[in-house]
Amino acid sequence: MRIDRDLAVQMLQRAVRRGADLTEVYMVAARALSAEVKSGQLDALETSTDFGYSVRVIKGGRLGFSYSTAAEDWRGVVDTALESASFTEEDRCLDIPAPAPYPEVGIYDEAVAEISEEDAIERVREIEAGAFNRDGRIRKVRKAAGSFSRSEVLLLNSKGVEARYASTSVTAQLAVVAEDGGDSQMGWGYESSRFIKDVDFSAVGREAAERALRLLGARKASTAKGSVVLESPVASEFLGVLAPSFSSENVQKGKSLLVGRKGQAVVSERVNITDSALLEGRVGSRPFDAEGAPSRENRLVREGRLEGYLYDLYRARKDNTSSTGNAVRSGIYSVPGVGISNLCLEAVSEEFVHPFDDLVRLVERGLLVTEAMGVHTANPISGEFSIGVTGLWIEGGEVAYPVKEAVITGNMLDLFGKVAAVSSNLRFYGRIGVPDLLIEDVDISG
Repeated sequence: MRIDRDLAVQMLQRAVRRGADLTEVYMVAARALSAEVKSGQLDALETSTDFGYSVRVIKGGRLGFSYSTAAEDWRGVVDTALESASFTEEDRCLDIPAPAPYPEVGIYDEAVAEISEEDAIERVREIEAGAFNRDGRIRKVRKAAGSFSRSEVLLLNSKGVEARYASTSVTAQLAVVAEDGGDSQMGWGYESSRFIKDVDFSAVGREAAERALRLLGARKASTAKGSVVLESPVASEFLGVLAPSFSSENVQKGKSLLVGRKGQAVVSERVNITDSALLEGRVGSRPFDAEGAPSRENRLVREGRLEGYLYDLYRARKDNTSSTGNAVRSGIYSVPGVGISNLCLEAVSEEFVHPFDDLVRLVERGLLVTEAMGVHTANPISGEFSIGVTGLWIEGGEVAYPVKEAVITGNMLDLFGKVAAVSSNLRFYGRIGVPDLLIEDVDISG
């Protein structure tokens, strides 16, 4: 089912007539096509369509909310939202945005929206072939998969906001097993974008193969305090743990590593961290956030110092500031909260950017981390972590041998505080963008 503006208008009008002081209607429609291939043959093909809407009302300073996936239920949904407001506490920080200009951002690709099943299957075959063609030691492929989706969002509110956009997304991924003698190792590849031209399906397969092959013959690591190079996908996992700390919601609840740190040095002075919904082709980009505030770029960390937090309208009113356009939702099923759009870590200047091979040469003794297990187990409040990793041992700036069953320990802010340099290989994994990171003085144990 496609977006029905007239239906949204009817819901808005009914809520206002029945006593809502402020009303918002949020409507989403989506279509997704996913395919999996095994041994060159189609293993799974699924097409899905989704439609749903939610109604949020503020009545007497109290919040009401309801949702449905059935268009014919709209009257009951409006009435339920109004009724539920009588059971919540009064909160004068509740509000909805007023109309404002929205930026243009490239997030729609007709080639994705109109892709045929045959074309989708062939693209996924390219992923698997890229892995098998890389080396004969690639013996197994697990889940060569691709997804192609189109979605549309409509948001109306009683202050006059009428906002709408359509977007597309593509993902390609797989895991492989390399075998040599009695040894076997796994590797994976992944890419995503709003545009199909930005996803090299064969390269995803080759990357997975190379990740598995270079770990063949892995042995236990030495115990040392040395430098580590976090490959981009691993670095994105670590930055993903830090990401919730930029949420004003978590700061206000005392659940952030960055409580009371505004204006202070929190990470290395050699890096900046920004959050931007305006990056063309990125999956977190959009012209407005989940409550209708205009999207923008937000500088969170400048030369290592914390400059601010991310806000939706409600948390902004609590702190007597403005929304940063970072309201997010779990589809139609929740009221807005605070979240990232595209969170990106970069060097403050080209002085600290090196080609990947040069980054490795800067390590006298340490570890190139290619895989980390359980990064999500890091303590979100204290930042402490002890994480199992695999990778490649480095001696004298050269890769010496692959290693397994290593552990790195430390504190999340301390880790990012020791970033000495980054590579020129900035990559996005979902909504997190980060290059390979050279981090000094890390505890490594075998």
